Amino acid sequence: MSHVTHLAPHATEHGPVDRSAPRHHVRPAAGNWCNDPNGPLFHDGRYHLFFQHNPHAAVWGHIHWGHASSADLVHWTDHGIALAPSPDLPDRLGAWSGCAVVEDGVPTAVYTGMDREDGIGSVMVARAVDPGVGRFEALPRPVVPGPPPGLDLLAFRDPYVFTYEGRRWALIGAGHRGRGPRPDVLVYRIGDSGLDQPWQYAGSLLDAEHPALTRHAMPAEAWECPALIPLGGDRWMLILSLWLDGVTYTATYLTGTLCTRGEGLRFEPDGTGGLLDHGRDFYAPTALVEADRTLVWGWSWESRTEEASVAAGWAGCLTYPRELGLHPDGTVRHAFARELLGLRGRELSPGDGLPPAYELQVDVRVQAPDAEVTVRLGPAVALVINPTRGTLTLDRSATPASTPRPYLRTATVTAPGPCTPTGTLRVLVDGPLVEAVWAEHTALTEKVYPAPEGEWSVEVTQSAAEVAARGWEHA
Repeated sequence: MSHVTHLAPHATEHGPVDRSAPRHHVRPAAGNWCNDPNGPLFHDGRYHLFFQHNPHAAVWGHIHWGHASSADLVHWTDHGIALAPSPDLPDRLGAWSGCAVVEDGVPTAVYTGMDREDGIGSVMVARAVDPGVGRFEALPRPVVPGPPPGLDLLAFRDPYVFTYEGRRWALIGAGHRGRGPRPDVLVYRIGDSGLDQPWQYAGSLLDAEHPALTRHAMPAEAWECPALIPLGGDRWMLILSLWLDGVTYTATYLTGTLCTRGEGLRFEPDGTGGLLDHGRDFYAPTALVEADRTLVWGWSWESRTEEASVAAGWAGCLTYPRELGLHPDGTVRHAFARELLGLRGRELSPGDGLPPAYELQVDVRVQAPDAEVTVRLGPAVALVINPTRGTLTLDRSATPASTPRPYLRTATVTAPGPCTPTGTLRVLVDGPLVEAVWAEHTALTEKVYPAPEGEWSVEVTQSAAEVAARGWEHA
């Protein structure tokens, strides 16, 4: 086994640390390609996190499940390949995204088996063959061999298992062919006899023409990687990743209620929703629901060219885990997992040089309307907070993305947040990956090449505000 966080923390006799690669985020220790997080679970005292992985190259293809585990969400150990496609099974073209649960004491993967080229998969089940979850072994027959009869779909993938009122259900991301885009989330009932028995189709989870969906989850031809998170009481959060014309471009959420309807389930949006992360490098989030919180990881793709990733020998990583829930006023709460405080080492003050990985915390109290505070990560990257307007802006004008994929992006991005006289900005940077959360309401994730370097500073750049800033190296 080898550590995922495998780069040295300081300069060595071979030269300075490579700032172009994350050191603390989960990604394959062997390099090459990484995309969607899959199947987070807690088992026998350890967190297990799986992810889409091409072990052969730093480009998408030959999809396997990679695997890392941790006792504390801070220090991760890489375990190599947990699930590989088989030439004799319906996953011969890849073990695509899904989830994991513990059934009868055995960690069990539920995933998309792909044996065709058009995005239509089957639902496969694989059991762990050892206590350390080092490897899954797939059952020979899918529990869902393909889409329901009569549906003409362009996408059918990414199963997500959850429990509602004592019964297990599953969601599958989908999209219909025909006139105009019509994404969908299909519902399946899982019987009491176990995950490995055939599932029963139970209709659509929601109406794609609902005003909240047209406002918060469109345009899209398919909704990928659906996930449902309990928010307490009868409220739930539905997470969707938007796929349009072959482009994976953002992840959104809606809050609402669940109810049974006939033999199926329906999600009724309450009108609240929006981007789950306002940066351009966050997609396909998945959730681990615990007794007192829900942890969410996303996939952070690359803002550099494919050629640059191939030359570097790696592409993609997972974000830091975040706790997702509700504030007392009913708005969505974003916070970095509390365990990440364990990364804090040497303290940093404004004016200090930026280490390869670090955290900055800036507390702001507005003293006059329209106050603006700018946090500079060296000379090339800045984060600008305007609390009374409720905005957080990332300015990377000096370090523009070098690839048009998944789409052309501007040099700045602005995230809306609460209009408040006080708030805290937390910025966690690991090599090129910048993750910022403002006032526990707004999240923004970007990959920046070259990685921010130089001194950091905080200044009031408009009106008047009181600011307290401190930082910590992540060793």
